[in-house]
Amino acid sequence: MNRLNNTEDILSRRISGFHQYQLNEPVHLTYVSRNLCEMVGYAEDELLDDSRDLYELLVHPADREKYSGLIREGTKGEQTLTGEYRLVKKDGAVICVRDTLTSRRLDDGTYEGNSVLTDISDLKKENSDLQFLNETIPCGFMKYTCEKQPRLTYINQKMIDILRCPAVREGELDYLEMYKGNIFLMVPMEEQRRFSKYLNRVYSADAPIAGEMALLRCDGTRAYVFGWVTKTVNEEGAEEFQSVCMDITARHQMRKDAETRRYMKALTDVYDKIFEFNLDSNTVKCLHCEDGSSFKMFENVPMLIDEALDKWTLGAVEAESREKFRGFFRDFCQKRLYEPDAKPPQITYNARSGSGEMKQYTGIFIKVDDSVSYYCCRRIQETGKEHVLQTENDELKQNMKDLVMQFSDGLAAFEVSADGQVKPLYASDNVQEFFGYTEKEWALLTEKFTPLESFVAYSEAAYEDYLELLRAGEAEYTYFDYGTETERKIKAICSPKESGGKTPRYVMLYQVEDTEPDGKKTLPENRTVSIRTFGYFDVFVGDKPIAFRNKKSKELLALLVDRRGGYITSEEAIGFLWEDEPANTVTMSRYRKVALRLKNTLEEYGISDIVESVDGKRRIVMEKVQCDLYQYCSGREEYANLFKGSYLTNYSWGETTLGELSNKPE
Repeated sequence: MNRLNNTEDILSRRISGFHQYQLNEPVHLTYVSRNLCEMVGYAEDELLDDSRDLYELLVHPADREKYSGLIREGTKGEQTLTGEYRLVKKDGAVICVRDTLTSRRLDDGTYEGNSVLTDISDLKKENSDLQFLNETIPCGFMKYTCEKQPRLTYINQKMIDILRCPAVREGELDYLEMYKGNIFLMVPMEEQRRFSKYLNRVYSADAPIAGEMALLRCDGTRAYVFGWVTKTVNEEGAEEFQSVCMDITARHQMRKDAETRRYMKALTDVYDKIFEFNLDSNTVKCLHCEDGSSFKMFENVPMLIDEALDKWTLGAVEAESREKFRGFFRDFCQKRLYEPDAKPPQITYNARSGSGEMKQYTGIFIKVDDSVSYYCCRRIQETGKEHVLQTENDELKQNMKDLVMQFSDGLAAFEVSADGQVKPLYASDNVQEFFGYTEKEWALLTEKFTPLESFVAYSEAAYEDYLELLRAGEAEYTYFDYGTETERKIKAICSPKESGGKTPRYVMLYQVEDTEPDGKKTLPENRTVSIRTFGYFDVFVGDKPIAFRNKKSKELLALLVDRRGGYITSEEAIGFLWEDEPANTVTMSRYRKVALRLKNTLEEYGISDIVESVDGKRRIVMEKVQCDLYQYCSGREEYANLFKGSYLTNYSWGETTLGELSNKPE
């Protein structure tokens, strides 16, 4: 008995339960440990009976056959067996255990069993939750190490399906084995740096990150996923990353197709022929051409690039232009045409038209992504007409600039090309700020055309507002004048789109008077600040919502609210507001503008004291606002039901706090 007591003292520090059996009929326990009694809630005398197996009564009814099979196997020779089943505790709770049974043959021919129990309820729950996730939500799930070159340690079937991993056959490549050595192999080259940066941020901040990215499928195509990366500690005590991914490839393709259709519509207004060059598949196909063109019969038919260019060169291009023509496309195929910040590559050549006449053409490559580019070409008009048109355009540009400069509050003029690209002709400093550029950045913009969507990316107005301007011909915007530190209004007028849409359009912006003499709003009488974070982020002064004119200034305030009174530095804020851009002079300049806009918006509503700024760091003054997040986290019973499962739906970085709230004990 002393031996057993000593054994119990050792085992009680390491295992959940220990007991001994007589395995022959009648099966019964001969010894139980204190750990086992504490695990199931029964006293020793409630488990020991020489005539029957009282322990079997604790086994869940649905698992008793499994338990009996384990006992029977133990009488077939000296061996160690393992089984898993459920036990019903005295208080009715159910736990999952792993039973390691070692049987030993005694001198009289009977068998004795030593059983070690481990409570695996938490592990089972984790696996059950994961199984539920696999079965009910179409999500991929992966675990991988936190090393510089992460190794894949677990991947579920859904993720294997997303990556299109084939069944391994003899002599073929085992993609999963490849990923086990380096998970970066499933990430496209151009995405690897961003993915590595995200992993570093997750590891250092110990907080999850959510976002979209591309993955390389095993068949060479790309999948697009939205997912989360988080850092955790596994059952062995080692740190690891875990990722949950949703396949959004179809949605991504629909969005890309819609953008392509919109872009193609603009291009077809300008160019006679449009060809798609795909370097991944080494194919070219005609996407658009005039009805009488010889390319019409090959429209949307992919052909090998070299074969198509040979036929095109020999059949249409003038002999004197052939070498230049071949060299231009050879440089494109070898990716030597595109240079950073350079204009799209262009070429002028002579070729035979559909009517058989030799005409002059101009062509341009427009990059869609790393593998696809559009080659767009059109016939150059006769020299006389072209010269007249160019002269008219030059005169119109100068007239627009002179007209703007005559206004004391003159602001800007822009040229908008037929394919939706913009080049500023003139702008005051105020308008540079309105569009979110520094003086140096603005100077570069005046030298080249920029796609409209890129040009207005940092503007105080939305891209859709500018599309409406081009459609309707006029619009009105509000901006913050940094010289007078007041809100002002500008009027935008766009010249009409001519028939055919091949000539540029011009936009002029000029100052209009404020509707109120002093340009300021009357402060609301009730200035109680209420902040809503559960769901979409909004701020109310009294019962009136704040109409933020700049989405980044609203996001900055949301970030301060999320920090719950803690200071946030400029560099930290930039990391959230512009996730894909590092902190540098450009982003610091943009951030200062955003912070100033927030300050002036709060002053406009008479609540500037809710944000405190010290040495460039900012924080929310929690005592001066009413916020559902702060109320819920106070633990007071009347706020216990405020959280319904969503938080800062506007912003992906809110997933960190959402995870904390979702795991908060009831």
